[in-house]
Amino acid sequence: MTASTPDTEPTAPTQRTERNKGRKPVRHSEAMPVLEQLATLYPQLFGARFLPLKRGIFQDLMQAHPQLLDPTSLKAALALHTRSTRYLVTVAEGLQRHDLSGEPVEPMAPEHVHHALLEVFRRRQSRSQDDLTPTLRRRIRQAFERSGLSPEAYASLVRGRDERANALLDEALQEARATEARDEALLRAFESGARSVPEFADMYGMAVADVEQALARARRVHARLAAPSAA
Repeated sequence: MTASTPDTEPTAPTQRTERNKGRKPVRHSEAMPVLEQLATLYPQLFGARFLPLKRGIFQDLMQAHPQLLDPTSLKAALALHTRSTRYLVTVAEGLQRHDLSGEPVEPMAPEHVHHALLEVFRRRQSRSQDDLTPTLRRRIRQAFERSGLSPEAYASLVRGRDERANALLDEALQEARATEARDEALLRAFESGARSVPEFADMYGMAVADVEQALARARRVHARLAAPSAA
C-alpha cells in the first residue's frame, strides 16, 4: 500500500509486492541529502508537516531546479518520502494534492485515501497491543462519507485482494448505510414540522451539533442520489 514511484500513491499490499519485483530498493544515502534540500526549498511541503504532492511533482521539481537536483537521487528521495508513515497519514486524512507553491490543486482519489488508511493501520497495529480495528472501521466510514460516492461505487474503487480488509470495508459501509437510514428519518421528521434546529434537538433529547451534522449528512445523500453520476 505504499507508493512505488514519485507520482504513484499507495496500493494494496499484494499489488505492491507484485509491482516491486525486481525493483532496486531506495538507497537512503542517495535520498536523505535530497530530502533535506527539498525541506529547505519547500518547507510547506517537506518541512515539519507534510502535504500530499500533486501528480507530476518530479517533473515540476526538475524543471524548477535542473542544475541543483539529480534525477536519480530525486526519484529515490520522492519514493522514500511518499512511503513514509508521516506522508501516508496526510493521504489518509483525505487532504488535497498540492503544487510546489503549497497550493491545493486536485482532490485525493478515494482509493488512495483508502489504501493509505490500511497501510497506516497495518504499521500502527504492528506496534500496538490494542486492537485498532474499530478505529480503522470508523475512519473508512468517514472516508466514504467524504467521497460523495454511493456505497457500491466506493466499494468498486477501493476493494482489493485482502479479504480481511474487504470484510472491514463491508462492515464500514453497512454501518454507513444504517447511519444514512437514521439521518433520513431525522430529516423527514425535521422537515415535516416548523421547529428550529435547537427546538427540534431539545424535543428529541439530542445535542444541537449532532442534529445539524445528521441533517447535513442526509442532505448530502440526497444531493448524491440526485446527481446524474450517482450510480
